[in-house]
Amino acid sequence: MKLARSREPGDRERLLTGIIDLCEAGQASGEPTHPDIQALLNSIFMTLVVEAERDIRHRLSERLADADWAPSALINIMALDEIDIARPIIARSPVLQDHDLIRLLVQATLEHQIEIARRPHLQAQVVEAIISRDEPAVLTALAANDTAHISPDAMSRLVNRSREVVALRSPLAQHPKLSADLAEQLYLLVGRALRDALTTRFQLDPTKMQAAVDEALHAAHRGESAGEDVGPVEVDEDREEMERSLIEKLDSAGQLRPGYLLRVLREGRLQLFVMALARLGKFEPPQIRRAIDSGRPELLALACSAVGIDRSVFPTILEHVRQLNGGRPGGGEEGVRRAASAFGPFTPDIAGMAFRQAVGQV
Repeated sequence: MKLARSREPGDRERLLTGIIDLCEAGQASGEPTHPDIQALLNSIFMTLVVEAERDIRHRLSERLADADWAPSALINIMALDEIDIARPIIARSPVLQDHDLIRLLVQATLEHQIEIARRPHLQAQVVEAIISRDEPAVLTALAANDTAHISPDAMSRLVNRSREVVALRSPLAQHPKLSADLAEQLYLLVGRALRDALTTRFQLDPTKMQAAVDEALHAAHRGESAGEDVGPVEVDEDREEMERSLIEKLDSAGQLRPGYLLRVLREGRLQLFVMALARLGKFEPPQIRRAIDSGRPELLALACSAVGIDRSVFPTILEHVRQLNGGRPGGGEEGVRRAASAFGPFTPDIAGMAFRQAVGQV
């Protein structure tokens, strides 16, 4: 009663912890909770949690994530909280039902949607809702979820979508539910390492698959597109628009940070890297593209310096960009040495101005 009368955050947390202990003890006894008591607990939790500070809500989410007795209304509210608080609830709470997860896909932020796609043992109707929404980052998280109940039709749609969403290809190639027929389709889209893995896993005929790759390349050069009237240029424009939309959503949600650049490079998404770096530095994407296609890696270094990338991280970024961009930006080891000077004793604003001036001369 003393804790209940107190308005101090520490007392409120101790009160919440004490109530949770009582609930867990009641569950351990095996005796069902009387409906009137359950209704009272629901009211108490809702009142205390809504007023609780962020740190308390964060610790509470970890404590309640595995509780099957937790009030449904409370769990649904916590699932909509900021992502660090919502993450354990979305990932583990047995209270969240399929209809709750589908509603969250509509109401919550992109990061919440990604966490839903990562939830273990995701059911088929939630998988269908994710695919129907067609958000590339969420689809990629779903493709990496080996425990999700993905039907053959859903897997086929994901493979088809990977024609535009490059990040889908690697997790799909490793997915346990990928069929041999879909593996042949995916083979035409992936790089050499994944082709070798698919050939070994599904015992594909290398000669037959190489002939299919050659035919696809010839079709692309002729401007054809696998039974459609849409040419390669239009597909590239669609992909660019999707990636631009994703970057805008991340930026508006405050989730576009320098660390995202290295992440997308590791996923092999060079165009997304270009879009994200341009957005972070308030550059134009063609400026970034000119920098990475040049023989001057110091231009890319200036752009990275302008958005707060550390000097020690840049060599890794440069290595990834060169791997994904045919060895460009060139300059060899001498270029790497010149690039180090871009992280000199000046502010990010100065680095940004220097980048715009230098890239304009390329």
